[in-house]
Amino acid sequence: MFPPFWRAGDDMMMLSAGVQGVIVQRMTMFAMGGSKMRAEAQRLVIEKVFAAGEAAIRMAAEASRGAVVNDYRRKVRAKWRRLGR
Repeated sequence: MFPPFWRAGDDMMMLSAGVQGVIVQRMTMFAMGGSKMRAEAQRLVIEKVFAAGEAAIRMAAEASRGAVVNDYRRKVRAKWRRLGR
């Protein structure tokens, strides 16, 4: 129905919105401080390093941009749910 570039733009926009929600949740947690915040900060750094490596490997293996974006969207939704508890 829509051209492929339209779908890619929509996927990127949804990923961006989800990431912003996770950032807000994490920044709120960081502002409150405590041991939970420290654990989340460590988890954040580990996740970012792992995600960058994973994306590089997937792109080198010629995964489609849509597949990589959709995988990230799934992970962002899971983080949003976890942080929302």
